[in-house]
Amino acid sequence: MSFAFKSINHVQLAAPKGSEDIAKRFFGEILGFQEVEKPEVLKKRGGVWFQFGNYQIHIGIEEPFAPAKKAHPAFQVENLEALKTHLMKHEVNFIVDTDLPGANRIYVSDPFGNRIEILEWT
Repeated sequence: MSFAFKSINHVQLAAPKGSEDIAKRFFGEILGFQEVEKPEVLKKRGGVWFQFGNYQIHIGIEEPFAPAKKAHPAFQVENLEALKTHLMKHEVNFIVDTDLPGANRIYVSDPFGNRIEILEWT
């Protein structure tokens, strides 16, 4: 092939109109992602972008809105137990899943109902 995929640039999750502040609290304050300024031409569409490491999460406004219940990003973390304690402190519910061999993992829903997988390889 004359082309090659290099990496994932970003993952986009949908949110309802007017939900930027809620997204900033969850993804920025609770999960600790850094907010990234959107290009001027895209600001009028609403939404908010975040980054951790070399990865970006774009929260895009979708009308009508429907959360992703099955499709999801999966984030690998270090010290999942500490994250679980942190989530409980912020009253963020999660579901523990033991079905993937070699992984400790949980599922959370963002404030809009989108499914997010978080895992740590053992």
